[in-house]
Amino acid sequence: MENFAAIDFETANGNRSSVCSVGVVVVRGGVITDRLYRLIRPCPDFYSYWNTQVHGLTCRDTDGAAPFPDVWKEVAPLIEGLPLVAHNSPFDEGCLKAVFRVYGMDYPDYTFHCTCRASRRVFGKQLPNHQLQTVAARCGYSLAQHHHALADAEACARIAMEIL
Repeated sequence: MENFAAIDFETANGNRSSVCSVGVVVVRGGVITDRLYRLIRPCPDFYSYWNTQVHGLTCRDTDGAAPFPDVWKEVAPLIEGLPLVAHNSPFDEGCLKAVFRVYGMDYPDYTFHCTCRASRRVFGKQLPNHQLQTVAARCGYSLAQHHHALADAEACARIAMEIL
């Protein structure tokens, strides 16, 4: 796959609609052409202890952030016409559908590809697990800031360029 957008969401709590950050890495012609990272005011707007432990974000980080519809107005033109790639795509696609639903937005039926599933097909038992950081390392990419949405999106893009 030479043209796609890798996407990653972090959530504030157990609700899939509570996206609090998004990272997008656009690949055209097999080359990364754009990167975008935005904080998002989550809906519902509260942070669970466990989610904060994973990504480090709190209300202080997103209190002044734009709500999802405003952020998506910036993301949508970047990814228009491109398939989306995510590591464990059911999570990210579920977040996207949930937040579109919460805000009453028409979901454009994005096509998702999953680098986790692809890793299982390509690498099978060669890897101890198929977590993002493990697969990224196998593909020659060092994921230093795991659970930062842009870093995870870039790792996903690097994996996709290698195995999709």
